[in-house]
Amino acid sequence: MDKAEAIADRLAKPVYALLHDEDEGRMCADIPDEACAHQPRNVVLSALVLSLTKTGDRLMDPKIVLAWMVSALGAPALIVGLLSPVREALALLPQLFIARIIRQRPRRKFFWSLGSAGQALALVLMALCALTLQGWPLGLGVLATLALFAISRGVSSVAYKDVLGKTVSKARRGAVAGYGASLGGIAASALGVWLMVMEANGGEPGALFFAGLLVTASGLWLLAAALYLLLAEAPGSTDGGVNAFEAVSQQLALVWREPDLRSFLIVRALLISTALATPFYVAISQGQTGADLSGLGGFLLAGALASAVGGWVWGKAADVSSRLVMAAAGALAALAALAVLASLLMGAPWADSAIFYVGIVFVLSLAHEGVRLGRSTYLVDLATEETRASYTAVSNTVIGALLLVMGAISGAAFSFGAAYALAFLGACSLVAAGMAARLKPVSGV
Repeated sequence: MDKAEAIADRLAKPVYALLHDEDEGRMCADIPDEACAHQPRNVVLSALVLSLTKTGDRLMDPKIVLAWMVSALGAPALIVGLLSPVREALALLPQLFIARIIRQRPRRKFFWSLGSAGQALALVLMALCALTLQGWPLGLGVLATLALFAISRGVSSVAYKDVLGKTVSKARRGAVAGYGASLGGIAASALGVWLMVMEANGGEPGALFFAGLLVTASGLWLLAAALYLLLAEAPGSTDGGVNAFEAVSQQLALVWREPDLRSFLIVRALLISTALATPFYVAISQGQTGADLSGLGGFLLAGALASAVGGWVWGKAADVSSRLVMAAAGALAALAALAVLASLLMGAPWADSAIFYVGIVFVLSLAHEGVRLGRSTYLVDLATEETRASYTAVSNTVIGALLLVMGAISGAAFSFGAAYALAFLGACSLVAAGMAARLKPVSGV
């Protein structure tokens, strides 16, 4: 490992020099001296690992790719509606219990790699489901393997923010996430273009195609797991090793004791709307244009391009002011909802154009990328080394529960029509934008 780490240091330094100008002195706020000495390696590896997992996320996106897969292979419509809530909620809800175990270890990068390997395994099992099952058995198999994927992701999520806070300086964290999102978006854009070309030639992907996507995504997570072990992580505090049920009560109490954390959680809860809105845009598009799932290559490309563009822009901006990034992203999501609703009410000719909805999904995906980068950077900067794991776990667990509530409310609104659900989610984004602008500044302005 020492030889591999030395090679990683040597390769990372010129890349890091291209990305950051360190003439004003080393930027090592809030990280140990050992990590500071290896910051080029940590920044480059963290960005590379994120780009691999972001590309994998696009290859198995539950809102687009998995929904497309289970529908094409005969699973009932109910399964499509459950994919996103299962993926999001099960990645968040168990994190209070996971955080306690992770907190007892001075180095936590191993947990991130373990979680990444678990996600890889889940995707291989999902590929087997695609090759061997159809209908209800396929749908249930995909949900079960997606649950394994989500729980493994929860392990990585808790470990990631804690390791990031120890290995990358405060002024570089948003940029790391931005580089990863941009590189992943560029790589995934090729898939969207390929699908559009295949659709134009009359191709219709089958089980083997979807299994190939999932196995490819699995390989990306395995490679990321190996690379993450090369990070230079100094030992951290292991205080707070109470049992899981005590951890739940103690960490949930943080919500009431810490007003800044509570305000952030309210904003983050409202911004769930950006994660839930995509299927409703797709449903409206299908109803207005008559497009079926075979036309979703454009939506996939829109999401990938939004990651490529938004990752770089939002990541840099989050280092200046993560709260204003959340505010701007929430406002952008609200504007997208307003544009669609106004077009439908006016009977605008472009409301029947598939290109219009692909553009709207691009805007929404751009906003959601800003929400993801802004909230992650804000939480890491708000916390200290001693509170970071607890803040992350309690935040994600509370949001996991609220995600189910928001999903139920938007689903109920959807029963009256997709436009009603869209209006509800757009209103949540608008309120979140106003509240985010008034959060306590923790980075820059």
